[in-house]
Amino acid sequence: METNEQEPHMPEREELTTDQQIRRRTIKSFAWFGLASLVPVGFWKYVSSQPKEGSIPAPLRAILNSNEQVANMYFSNQHLAPTFALDEAAKNVRINGREGLRSPLDQATWQLQIQQPGRDNLTLSLDDVKTLPKFDLIFDFKCVEGWSQVQHWGGARLADLITHYKLGTRTGQPATGEADYFNYLGMETPDKGYYVGLDIASAMHPQALLAYEMNGEPLADLHGAPLRLIIPVKYGVKNLKRIGTMTFADERPRDFWAERGYDYHVGL
Repeated sequence: METNEQEPHMPEREELTTDQQIRRRTIKSFAWFGLASLVPVGFWKYVSSQPKEGSIPAPLRAILNSNEQVANMYFSNQHLAPTFALDEAAKNVRINGREGLRSPLDQATWQLQIQQPGRDNLTLSLDDVKTLPKFDLIFDFKCVEGWSQVQHWGGARLADLITHYKLGTRTGQPATGEADYFNYLGMETPDKGYYVGLDIASAMHPQALLAYEMNGEPLADLHGAPLRLIIPVKYGVKNLKRIGTMTFADERPRDFWAERGYDYHVGL
C-alpha cells in the first residue's frame, strides 16, 4: 500500500553491537542459571531473603535484566515474525486474559489519550487512527502459558501513528534517529487495570499494529475493542487490549507482569 507518510527512521541495533558482546552476554546469562542450580539450600534462603524488585528477590531480577540485555542485542527492525496465508488464520480466536476489560466501556465516546513530557496532551478518535494506512497481519500469536495460534489482525502501524503526529520526540519534530526519541512508551487501559511498557525501538517495529479489526471485522470487547496493541515480536502479555492512554517517557513505565516477576522485555 502506497503512502506519503515519512518512513520511521530507526537505526538497527545490531549495528551498535558486536558478535563478541552478544556471546559474552549470553555466556553470562547461562552462567547465572548454572550457578543457581549448584548453590546450596542455605544460599537459596539468603537469595530469597533479599529485598524484592518487581515482586522477586533482587538477585533473580538481576538475572532477568541480564537476559533482557541479550534479547535487546538480537532485536532488529529486520527481524520479522513469520506470516501466514489468510486461510490458515483461526476463525475462533483464543482470548488471552481479561485484565483491564472488567469495567464497562462506551465505545461511542472512547478516545485515545497521548501524553508527552513538556507538551500538551493529544486526543485521537478511532476515525483518526483509521486515516492512517491499514495493514493486515497474519502471524502466530504466542502466549507465555505455552499455546500459540495463527491469527489475522488489521490496523495501523504504531510507527506510522508516531511519525504522522510527530510523537515521542523531545523536540516535537520528526526524528532523525533513535536518540531523538524518548526511551519508552507506556500503554494503559482506560480503567488502568492493565498496563505495559515498551522500549521505543520495539514500539517502532514495522509489525507493531494498533489493531481495530480481527478476521476483517471490528474487534469484539474481549479482544480489546475498540483499539488494541498487536506486537508479534513479544509474547501475548505485551499485546495490550483496549488502549486508553499512551505515555512517552525516559523512565520505564510500569508494566503489569514485570511487577509480578516476569522480565520487562518479554520478547520472542
